[in-house]
Amino acid sequence: MMNKLTRLSTLAAVFLATVAAAVEPVPAPPPPQGPVVILTSHALDGHGGVLEDARIGVANGKITSLDAADEGELIDLRDYTVLPGWIDTHVHLASHFDKTGRIATESEPDMERSLGIARAAWDTLMGGFTTIQTVGNLEELPLRNAIRDQGFPGPRVLTSLEWVTGTPESTDEELIAQVHERKAQGADLIKIFASASQRVGATPTLTAAQLKLLCDEVRAQGMRSMVHAYRSQVAVAARAGCEQIEHLTYATADELLAAVEAGAYLSPQVGLVVQNYIAEKDRYIGVGNYTEEGMQTMLDDMYLDFEVCSLAAKTPGAKLVFSTDATAGAHGRNAEEFIGRVEHCGQTPMEALISSGRIAAEALGMADRIGRLAPGFDADIIAIDGDPLKDINAVTRVVFVMRGGVVYKWGKR
Repeated sequence: MMNKLTRLSTLAAVFLATVAAAVEPVPAPPPPQGPVVILTSHALDGHGGVLEDARIGVANGKITSLDAADEGELIDLRDYTVLPGWIDTHVHLASHFDKTGRIATESEPDMERSLGIARAAWDTLMGGFTTIQTVGNLEELPLRNAIRDQGFPGPRVLTSLEWVTGTPESTDEELIAQVHERKAQGADLIKIFASASQRVGATPTLTAAQLKLLCDEVRAQGMRSMVHAYRSQVAVAARAGCEQIEHLTYATADELLAAVEAGAYLSPQVGLVVQNYIAEKDRYIGVGNYTEEGMQTMLDDMYLDFEVCSLAAKTPGAKLVFSTDATAGAHGRNAEEFIGRVEHCGQTPMEALISSGRIAAEALGMADRIGRLAPGFDADIIAIDGDPLKDINAVTRVVFVMRGGVVYKWGKR
């Protein structure tokens, strides 16, 4: 059996061969010099502002003006709502269906696996997400690098590679070694498992002291932390100084308040991940911890996902960040989480959209680059058919996608 690092090298070669038609890497092409002017009648700036009749200037991959003169190429989006490209802070690109229609495993041939990961990223970009954070697999690294360094088409990708795991019996040295290994491998952030999967009980796996040790070390390494947590571990992880807490299910109002007071970003999921698991159940069952019993637990407890998200949304000062946990079958449908945030959390459409703009950019440490329509920001711009402030379902109708000044989708072309 090929070990993970050997397989990673093989996958990297596959991606680079696809990009450069050879194993010799080539530099990424520069963004179009421009200028380009995007004509809009109604735009949302990602920070809660509404822009009427903005003329968005774009050059060299950046937004240059919101009142640009008539010069260069004109793109007329006045029939649509224009927004900054959305940000999803939690996906799993390596999770995809293989050619048999089943959830892919490590036995899938390398070329097919590479294409499956790349297809998941492409579908997500076509759904309006120009930046994604994929958290859970070493094999996502070649795609991150190919997009960033060689101009392979796709969204901007950040990755945790594999997550950090342990038990209460794990030594400090064992836990810290995992953080150092992920950093050495090229991770953008560190993901920590503080609870078992919901499908097998959602019980704690690390102590408060271990979580503090880990998140302190992550910070000392100049990196960000994300924690998979249920029940009381939500508050424990936040008090330990961990930055982004995922899932939240089974946490109490007091535990959520403690997490908010600690300043953590909170990431409930209510509109996509469980619904997708249930719809695609037969394609998952029989692999890993995907069992009938586990799927039934997620379905039975889905109302608790809604409940905890509603509690979080009502907690003053809560920073609810956009996070779908998208896996096989859900890539490209990430925007359905906006609908869930409105229908099941009680967020307004504007609040839901800001969670994927300003708040998500802040959570990634990129608030000065993405998540906003403003001069100096990356030209990550999308358009949707309809006004999501009036009909949140409009988020599923993406007609235009630009990332870094490059147009990847335009419904009229």
